[in-house]
Amino acid sequence: MDGGINWTALGVFIFFFALVTVLGFIASRWQRGESDNGAHIDEWGLGGRNFGTWITWFLVGGDFYTAYTVIAVPALVYAVGAYGFFALPYTILVYPIVFLIMPKLWKVAHREGHVTAADVVYGRYGSRTLEFAVALTGVVATMPYIALQLIGMEVVIKALGLTGELPLAAAFAILALYTYSAGLRAPALIAFVKDIMIYIVVLVAVVLVPAKLGGYGAVFAHAHDAFAAKGGATGFTLKPAQFLPFATLALGSALAAFMYPHTLTGIFAARSADTIRKNAVFLPAYTVLLGLIALLGFMAYAAGISVKSNNDVVPALFNTLFPSWFTGFAFAAIAIGALVPAAVMSIGAANLFTRNFWKPYVAPDITAAGQEKVAKVISLAVKFGALIFILFLPTKFALDLQLLGGLWILQTFPSVVFGLFSNRLRAPALLAGWLIGLAVGSWWAISDGLKPVHTLHLGAANITLYTGLLALVLNVAVATVVQLVLGKRGDPTPRLRNTVG
Repeated sequence: MDGGINWTALGVFIFFFALVTVLGFIASRWQRGESDNGAHIDEWGLGGRNFGTWITWFLVGGDFYTAYTVIAVPALVYAVGAYGFFALPYTILVYPIVFLIMPKLWKVAHREGHVTAADVVYGRYGSRTLEFAVALTGVVATMPYIALQLIGMEVVIKALGLTGELPLAAAFAILALYTYSAGLRAPALIAFVKDIMIYIVVLVAVVLVPAKLGGYGAVFAHAHDAFAAKGGATGFTLKPAQFLPFATLALGSALAAFMYPHTLTGIFAARSADTIRKNAVFLPAYTVLLGLIALLGFMAYAAGISVKSNNDVVPALFNTLFPSWFTGFAFAAIAIGALVPAAVMSIGAANLFTRNFWKPYVAPDITAAGQEKVAKVISLAVKFGALIFILFLPTKFALDLQLLGGLWILQTFPSVVFGLFSNRLRAPALLAGWLIGLAVGSWWAISDGLKPVHTLHLGAANITLYTGLLALVLNVAVATVVQLVLGKRGDPTPRLRNTVG
């Protein structure tokens, strides 16, 4: 393209982007809940809690496997090799966790009318401080995640030959408008189109790209030779020293995945606990897709791709090997893959702000309709904040903050999950564990140069683990000790009711 605009690809891109824009605006009339007699935060923020198995499957898959996943996973494999495949065991581990935990969490939220994880925590422990801690962590961890979706979209827009920030700003302005109008129904409906497009793109790529490059044998041979030449920490296969960091990174990421507001929003919007169980069975199909996506990183070596930024690997591969019309289709799939999670993330953050900041501290008597109005405005502010972040700050800031965000959100796991199974830990102990886990984990991550793993020096032995999981172990240990010190004082299960109004 020589830096010019690829008009054929751009035309195809605009067509599909316009298609999902129309779907986004008509979504407000789709799958209306029985309780919809007007404005209500359940309708806007949770789609009326009326999503069945297929809608939930596309929605959860759509906000879990994001545009940045399609860009970043192959980029990581291209950069470091086998270590980049940690996302595969991570997404295998996450679904048993979903099967065991999320139906119980859904039942509590459905029975009590909870909209957010922080609602569940307050209803369980009756502590505004712990509720605030969980809500604040969720909002802060979500903001850089939204920014990463913008990065994914920005990469493909630039690959089309468009320059400047106006196209990205226009795309997110459209996203903001139809999310404001339709709420969670917009990304739920768009997720159907997005996931079908992504499947088509990936399946075509994993068949045709190796065929053009001499088969998978040639692909793996080129990748092996490239990593052998690099040496160092990269490699075509894992080195023994990487086994434990790889395993703990996968486990910690799996525990954190459904603590994020956007993934929990998809869970709370489900029609029943059985819907969630069925999704835990069916969602591993996305793991197969993810494995195929990751292979694009190896294919880039066989295609002779050389890029200034690893994030450009996938766009460069498609620009090199495919006709312009299919490149436009692929880029549209990736860009739409940014819209779905960004919309759900902004809704999840807006729900948290409205339910757990605005309602308790600003307007305790606010109605459900008033909560919807506040959430709509906050969803706009969240998207605008993420856009400003990307336009005016280096991309590395978003990457660094997202790494910290995963560590932070993992520290809410005990507060959100433990109370579903046990009465032993109470709010003061959980708050102490959250604080220590957050502070020490952040200090470890920053002192390690924001690498995701931390090395413990135990005598002559050095043990390297995922920092977030290490911080979680410390979190639980502190909470246990504090609870032992506090003893049995206080009511362990306040069981607050009617927290929706």
